[in-house]
Amino acid sequence: MFKVSERLAALSPSETLAMSQKSNELKAQGIDVINLSVGEPDFNTPDHIKAAAKQAVDNNYSFYSPVPGFLELRKAICLKLKNENNLDFTPDQIVCSNGAKQAICNVLLTILNKDDEVIIPAPYWVSYPEMVKLGEGKSVFIYSDIENDFKISPEQLEKAITEKTKAIILCSPSNPTGSVYSKEELQGLAQVLAKHPQIIILSDEIYEHINYVGTHESIAQFEEIRDRVVVINGVSKGYAMTGWRIGWIAAPKWIASACGTLQGQYTSGACSVAQKAAEAAYTGNQSCVETMRAAFERRRNLVVELVRQIPGMKVSVPQGAFYVFPDCSAYLGKSFNGKVIENSADLAMFLLETAHVASVGGVAFGAPHCIRFSYATSEDNLKKAFERIQQALNKLQ
Repeated sequence: MFKVSERLAALSPSETLAMSQKSNELKAQGIDVINLSVGEPDFNTPDHIKAAAKQAVDNNYSFYSPVPGFLELRKAICLKLKNENNLDFTPDQIVCSNGAKQAICNVLLTILNKDDEVIIPAPYWVSYPEMVKLGEGKSVFIYSDIENDFKISPEQLEKAITEKTKAIILCSPSNPTGSVYSKEELQGLAQVLAKHPQIIILSDEIYEHINYVGTHESIAQFEEIRDRVVVINGVSKGYAMTGWRIGWIAAPKWIASACGTLQGQYTSGACSVAQKAAEAAYTGNQSCVETMRAAFERRRNLVVELVRQIPGMKVSVPQGAFYVFPDCSAYLGKSFNGKVIENSADLAMFLLETAHVASVGGVAFGAPHCIRFSYATSEDNLKKAFERIQQALNKLQ
């Protein structure tokens, strides 16, 4: 009998994509499902970016691009990093990929050897541990909760480091929690990491532009660790370009070169037309970014208030991204029609089947007592969704 490889058998399916697929299946049956599971802006790509893509087609950008991306795009990324983050990178330190997801995986596959440890603060994005598995590494989780705004401390970080630690993955603003590390908090982590020169720091900053606290802070700003930081970013979230699939790394040259070698053997360069669109995103008018950010902030305020109206739900105020991640412990152990809600994955399925609202249980994020709701949808949808959620939860005994 044929079997898939052990490498693939060890992987878990993406719970976020699975819930989105289940909600689409119900929609196809004519059921009115409100999807709060998907992590993508509900806005259309801004017109000037689409115009650049159309121009690229007319200009015959239909051939293979250089593996790390067009030089013009890499220069635009360097300029963005300098102007917005005060970080100095050169084009040969930039590698563009098919989304930030591939960019992260490239780095892990490039640096990990068998049984190397990767520190991952929890709650975490669902794909981080699976990518570590692909690289034959081991994930070491540092747990946090709603009381400390889902952020780890320098003391926790120091305790988690061993002689096998090869990397740490930080995500700020965070998926799934929306938490944002301040400059002072990042500096505390950087001071710990400075004492351990073998550790590579992956800084996932894909939600940089969806920030409700002002200036985005990157851990790459600290001189003592800068030569070991890989910044991961892209156009998906801030420019409403999820389907264009352009992400990138800004990395030490040896990592950028190695990622180019790896990518050259299994995908080559990202879509040529999408790269020209991304270039326009970075070099064009940035007012679209602020328009979308302001809309997400209004929705954040609305959703936090709606969640607070649900008895037993505890919620922190997210400072970035477009998710709330309430503690739903009060509903675990309850039942409906004889079926017990054991964890938040069960709760998410209950809400999908009973309230026709799609969400993602925190089990997939390393927090089985929490549940993730995306507010990347209209205010009317959000009001309707949480009214349904409240009614469904009232049925649990």
